Amino acid sequence: MRIQQRLSILAKVLSGGLALAFLVVLVWPQWIVRRPTVVVHEAPRTAQTPAADAPGPVSYASAVRKAANAVVNINTAKVVSPPEQSPYYEPFTHDPRGTGRRRLETSLGSGVIISRKGFILTNYHVIKGADVIRVFLKDGRSAPARVVGVDPSTDLAVLKIHLPRLTAITLGHASSVHVGDVVLAIGDPFGIGQTVTMGIVSATGRDELGLSSIENFIQTDAAINPGNSGGALINTNGQLVGINSALYTHSGGFQGIGFAIPVNLARHVFRQIVEYGHVIEGWIGVVGQTLSPALAQTLKLPGRIHGVLVDGVYPKSPAQRGGLRPGDIISAIDGHPLQSANKALLTIADTKPGTRLALTILRAGHPVTLTVSVATRPPIPASAPPERPAPH
Repeated sequence: MRIQQRLSILAKVLSGGLALAFLVVLVWPQWIVRRPTVVVHEAPRTAQTPAADAPGPVSYASAVRKAANAVVNINTAKVVSPPEQSPYYEPFTHDPRGTGRRRLETSLGSGVIISRKGFILTNYHVIKGADVIRVFLKDGRSAPARVVGVDPSTDLAVLKIHLPRLTAITLGHASSVHVGDVVLAIGDPFGIGQTVTMGIVSATGRDELGLSSIENFIQTDAAINPGNSGGALINTNGQLVGINSALYTHSGGFQGIGFAIPVNLARHVFRQIVEYGHVIEGWIGVVGQTLSPALAQTLKLPGRIHGVLVDGVYPKSPAQRGGLRPGDIISAIDGHPLQSANKALLTIADTKPGTRLALTILRAGHPVTLTVSVATRPPIPASAPPERPAPH
């Protein structure tokens, strides 16, 4: 009798399990539809960096294996027409075949697959003005790419390719990047093929370099050469911590100073471009420059004054409506002192549109407090971006 009771109970459990499985099958497709369309892999924020006195690994091959397949080579091509020439030189430059004098320019760069759906993050300057973009994967496959959106202010762009079985990189966190950490740069320098170089984090928060409108770079001595732009800077766990962007050189070659865009900024720009087609950032419509000691001396200002000298104010902008004028010196935003124009740009860009900011300014030697309502930065079209990024 007990055996029959047990069999009866087991049959009921199995019946309930089948019903539950059937319910899951019915609900599953609807649940999938409601999930985000783009999935990126991020390292847990609780992940700890190795202790300063911990011995380093003998090899970084494991980290490279995790990231290498997500780093791609980007080839671009554009048709360039030469400037108009004097009729005097026409006989010497005329093409009797009637093909004209236009020429094809090609360039190389790198990129990082951020999502298995084919979204790739790279530098804006890698694809700027390109008529044709083609992406080459480490496994030998290639595909044409389209531009999803660009952000000249941060020198970032998002591309999209359509290929199956893509490998996406795992995103790290900029807060875990410290001076002295070992980092690896992966890219395709000079088009010779995927190359890995090693170095350390030399500095963080580098700005005032004149590389882009918004600057907050990681500096590294990992070799970054032409063709590396847009490639990955990874940590020893194989996680993305930066997008390689530029090198500092007097000779055109590597001199031990390279710069990468921090992953947190790259993540923010990527998500905004994928969702909206452009980056939504705070904007008040001011053109300014850092008040250096030399500039303060020229303006006959006390040397202890720091801030941003307002060079211009956009018409009908929040700054103009708030009463800001050219010649004003912005010394603080919401009570936080400013040391540079870049700090002002970052502060305003990170402010949610609609927020009211209190600006402490110096006007004709007298302190004044103005209030401005932050607006959304006007989008910059991917097809014809202006040479000068929109000011903040």
